[in-house]
Amino acid sequence: MKPIRSHLIVVTVALFLFGASLPAAEVTVAAPDSSLLRFALGKLESALRARGDTLKRVAQPGPDRTPALSITFGAGSADGIGPEGFRQARQSNGRTITGGDERGAMYGLLDLAEQIRLGTPWNKLEERTVKAPFEFRAIKFNLPWAAYRTSPVIEQHDATCRDLKFWEAFLDMMAENRFNVLSLWSLHPFHYMVRPKNFPEACPFNASELAEWKKLWSGIFALAKERGIQTYLINWNTFVSPEFARAHNVARWSENWSHIGKEADTTNELVVRYTREVVTQVLDEYPDLTGLGITLGERMGGQTPQQRRDWLDQTFFAGIADAKRPAKFIYRAPLSADVKSGGTTSEENDRLTRTQIESLSKNITGPVYVEFKHNWSHGHSSPELFIVHGGKLSDAYWNPPPTRHKVVWTMRNEDMYVLRWGQPDFVRQFAQNQRSKDFVGGAIIGSECYIPALDYITAPGPHKTWRYAFERQWLFYAVWGKLLYDSATPDTRFEALFDARFGAGTGQDLLPAWKLASQVPLHFASFHRGTWDGSLYTEGFSSWTDRDNQPRKFFDIDSFIKAPVLDTKRYVNVADFVKARGAVEAGQFSPLTLAEQLDRDGATALQRVAAVRARGKPSPALDLELTDIEAWCAYGAYFAEKLRGGVALAEARATKDVTKQRQAVAALEKALVHWQRLAVLGARFNQLPVPHNSIDPFSWSNLTPAVERDIATARAGF
Repeated sequence: MKPIRSHLIVVTVALFLFGASLPAAEVTVAAPDSSLLRFALGKLESALRARGDTLKRVAQPGPDRTPALSITFGAGSADGIGPEGFRQARQSNGRTITGGDERGAMYGLLDLAEQIRLGTPWNKLEERTVKAPFEFRAIKFNLPWAAYRTSPVIEQHDATCRDLKFWEAFLDMMAENRFNVLSLWSLHPFHYMVRPKNFPEACPFNASELAEWKKLWSGIFALAKERGIQTYLINWNTFVSPEFARAHNVARWSENWSHIGKEADTTNELVVRYTREVVTQVLDEYPDLTGLGITLGERMGGQTPQQRRDWLDQTFFAGIADAKRPAKFIYRAPLSADVKSGGTTSEENDRLTRTQIESLSKNITGPVYVEFKHNWSHGHSSPELFIVHGGKLSDAYWNPPPTRHKVVWTMRNEDMYVLRWGQPDFVRQFAQNQRSKDFVGGAIIGSECYIPALDYITAPGPHKTWRYAFERQWLFYAVWGKLLYDSATPDTRFEALFDARFGAGTGQDLLPAWKLASQVPLHFASFHRGTWDGSLYTEGFSSWTDRDNQPRKFFDIDSFIKAPVLDTKRYVNVADFVKARGAVEAGQFSPLTLAEQLDRDGATALQRVAAVRARGKPSPALDLELTDIEAWCAYGAYFAEKLRGGVALAEARATKDVTKQRQAVAALEKALVHWQRLAVLGARFNQLPVPHNSIDPFSWSNLTPAVERDIATARAGF
């Protein structure tokens, strides 16, 4: 289809104006040759068919019918709506959808289809105008090939991720939730995509095998394009294929994908040339791929920030400049302001990196998206920014206002894999914090250590009404996608999603219960600061490491008392609270007021769950949903008693007060009861223990002995 300029393209839909009680109607559609509208009309057709109506597509509308729905999009029809926005309105003879562009028209149709699917009669369809505040609404998807972390928990997704049916379902979900960017992450995906012309030894596949890989990649990019979704490949710098490493005795860490270290030959000329040429070839051979991205961290230890920027100029940017077509780019920052790999920040490094970005020109189109991790690897904590990868971030990237780039925030989830989550108010607050900043392009949602493909967590049974892992997290994707697209989306829309799944009336209890339950992990990750991935695993009340074969580390009462908080505006840790003799600043949660809040929220959420259960025996799928809420409530009750126990124990140690010691023991004994209930609820519908990126599998039961040791610690006294 040719680019749309100032002209209008009209989709005319002729149908009978029907209500829910009228006989089946036929919907006649005349549409331009638009892959995005074909996709959306397919969803509308499915929604109509589900209630007994039909959709008929014709080349031109018939002369004997008055159109009941017309769709326009293009520069002339934007009418102030803006890119990706739409307006739905009633007319005397039906309805109109005006899209700010083709994608906006698609979203308008998808919204209409969703309203019908949720049971809204045609004559009561909502009128609404949506202006998309964020142009970049992405999912971070770590691939199991040349994976960032090599472990069975990652590698088990191989077959699922090589099935285009999975990608079709995942991309459908993305479009329906208004995500418009799929970012695919791998240490080095290129040898799965091309046989480098000057380095054929880098590709390990024969002609037939490589053809299968090309079919997969081309299929993913094409499916995404048909749904208005941009695609990016993002990798980690100085990796090459294992075959290339062996053949040329360079970058030998690539043989086992060892991703952290200091190596002398990361600037090897052969590696530079290979990287530059393979970047060019991938862009040339995959025209539907939108762009690339880079991480200047792993395996660049020992290099200064300037050496890393120079390497990027010589490889990726030179390779893009040599390609036959332009591409977009994601630049991860700041990562390291010194020669280390672990992460540091400085204003000087920020300004020098910005200078490099502003110098980019040849073949790099649109804004460069400069990506930061919002609150490092634990975005599901506070909606306010406190740290990025490496520490505090200066304002150098947006002061003065940028013209060549936009900031995108990665809201990482390394905290909730087994229990589901959905808190629309948190997403609304995050969006509100960002939408007034012209330099913000949007957000990336996803995990480093969890791939939403194979569902290896849910136990088989009638409660499992889905196939893929992302489907079990349906509320997570719905609240993030829909609210990044339109933060004015009301709670009633999410309540209707529950009603459609579990029966009329369930949403009015389930959504408030989920809000309260989902607040629990946000409280914990705001109270207990995490940095890199394994420093905090919220639902496990623990940290983990994949280095030196160290097992998971439970946050025992001693470490819990001393742990620093992330959100210093709203929380104070136990040690500081006791040292200040209970004094806190205005607006802060003390550990004890936080415990009270957790108890209140848990009690209210459980009342909502009880109300649903009181309506009759829930279906297995609904029972699973209710059980997850109950599990978060048990977690919150454990957290609350541990706060009380921690305060009492710290006070006992400070004053040698035996009464305080007994209070600590009593609180931690109560905490154990709540933990044991959490272990039962967490295992009810799940296959625990599950493989995890720690060397030991995860279950709450496995950590029960550590919970019991807290009681012994308190009994030991001073």
